Amino acid sequence: MFIQVKYLTTILLSFIFIGTLAQSKLSTNKKKAVELYYQADNYMVKGQYTLAFDLLKEAVDKDDDFYEAYFRMGIIDKARGNVTTAEEYLLKTLELDPKNAGANFELGELYIQVGEYENSIKYTQAYLDLNPRNSKRRSEAQRFIDNANYALENIDRVLEINRRPLSDKINQFDMQYFPLLSPDGEHLIFTRRIGVPIVNGEEDIVISRKVKGEWSEPISISDNINTEHNEGTCTLSADGRMLIFTNCDDAKNSYGSCDLFISINTGGVWSVPENMGKKINSSAWDSQPSLSADGNKLFFASNRSGGYGKKDIWCSTRSDNGEWKNPVNLGPNINTDEDDISPFIHYNGQVFYFSSRGREGFGGYDLYYSEKNNDTWSEARNLGYPINDGKNQSSLFVSIDNKIGLYSISFKSNQKYQSKIYEFDFPEKLRPKNKATFVKGKVYDSSTNLPLKAKIELFDVGNDERIAMVTSDSLTGEYLMVLPEGSEYAFYVNKQGYLFRSIYFDYKNDNKQALELDIPLERLISGTKTTLENVFFDFDKYELKLESKTELKKVIQFLKSNPNIRIEIAGYTDNKGSEDYNLELSKNRAKSVFDYLVAEGVAPDRVSYKGYGQSDPLASNENELGRAKNRRIEFKVID
Repeated sequence: MFIQVKYLTTILLSFIFIGTLAQSKLSTNKKKAVELYYQADNYMVKGQYTLAFDLLKEAVDKDDDFYEAYFRMGIIDKARGNVTTAEEYLLKTLELDPKNAGANFELGELYIQVGEYENSIKYTQAYLDLNPRNSKRRSEAQRFIDNANYALENIDRVLEINRRPLSDKINQFDMQYFPLLSPDGEHLIFTRRIGVPIVNGEEDIVISRKVKGEWSEPISISDNINTEHNEGTCTLSADGRMLIFTNCDDAKNSYGSCDLFISINTGGVWSVPENMGKKINSSAWDSQPSLSADGNKLFFASNRSGGYGKKDIWCSTRSDNGEWKNPVNLGPNINTDEDDISPFIHYNGQVFYFSSRGREGFGGYDLYYSEKNNDTWSEARNLGYPINDGKNQSSLFVSIDNKIGLYSISFKSNQKYQSKIYEFDFPEKLRPKNKATFVKGKVYDSSTNLPLKAKIELFDVGNDERIAMVTSDSLTGEYLMVLPEGSEYAFYVNKQGYLFRSIYFDYKNDNKQALELDIPLERLISGTKTTLENVFFDFDKYELKLESKTELKKVIQFLKSNPNIRIEIAGYTDNKGSEDYNLELSKNRAKSVFDYLVAEGVAPDRVSYKGYGQSDPLASNENELGRAKNRRIEFKVID
């Protein structure tokens, strides 16, 4: 979606000068040259630039000093990506008309695109010295100079990225862009376009699977999603079950030129997409979505009113009932008075990447990043050279372990625009402090082994904050939850009519491996019991640690949701120490839990407690790992 708009904008902005020239007196008195020049006008209005260029070429053959024709030829070739000839025609224009402001401007932009920053400053300054009346272009020219100076100051700080194109199986289409990887790195989804972008090309979303280390032939992600309209720039929740994508040109089902649609995967089948509605979509352009790992925050680009610039980045949050809230602008640390687009929120939820042409950079659209600080985003920083250069960079994706970056690079070949997807080694100095990993598996009924649809929540026990929530697939029971490094987590699996499961993950340190964990749930009947893995005590103590608060709130919530049951809180120890001492310690720990629940409003007749000491071990007491497992608090349904 962005690539098509980008090229159209480039050509249309260049026509500002063309329209001005068409109304002024021409430098030639050759009637045939003038006739050819105005014939070219008609083709340019229709977007037939090759025919227009050929006529202009004939015009300068009639009069070699016809600088207006050279200027137009330079603009066309610059827009078509023919850098060498564009430079030649624009320099010829200045040779014939040294005070041609338009040619100086176009050369200033051309040189920044190819990384000739000193030349960019030279010609852009010449444009400014001519003091043209077009204040909008003066502002843009000043941006060229600022970017060129920034590039000259920073270009020697070269990052080692080892950039390489993906295989020809992936890069087989006219254009491919906006790539994304599944957390396990086994699926690649991207937008492919067949057809020249200036005309209505066909955009679809395709998927490739890694087979024996190689990407397979890309296929349509779903016949329910890809239609005769343009579908692309998509995002996927980490568990692979929620897809949000852009659909354009579907006037019947849209509010604006491009809208965001949503589809849900159940049992491997994508649902018929639905427009995300008026809260998300506007009468303007809404595109380029990026979902947080749990699918509960949606970032996207839009040129709706109320922003800071032309295109801004917005964010909507999904409430517990599944409804999306009104989008909020990300503010001036991200958005500028120019275009800010192509958002990507990393799996760790702490780093945000995007593309902008409104900040100091190397020219065109550069890639930037911002880090989360409580509820705000830090001032954006440029990702540096050669990730960024004088061309346009966008559609960045960074792998879950921060080691690999993916993005598309556009170029011109055989007289048409193309793009390919590249991967590169994400520079270590730019990698966020905390990576992320994941746990995946199936939720099932412990008695029947049938899959279950369950709510799965992840809490940071350090601050009692829920940071993610997903549901397992109703047909397969499959789930995937991203675990950002740097914290301790309480992981809960809940389903009405079943005893909830509590799991503890210590991810304070890095280098954690992905886990596969199938989770059986016990039906809620008398005698069913579970371990409260996120209730904590200091060694040989029975006072509850503050980190236990998350778990005990979950127990209270469970009792409220099941008002007719009673539970017993049971304490256990390892075999270190005497039996009598351990029995007393386990009883006191169980009583601490009991006292907390009662103090928080649980009726005392619904809870009892008992210490069982070192009896009924779950593992061997011969090693610390086993002893840690035996030191536990359980609760059991007693009726």
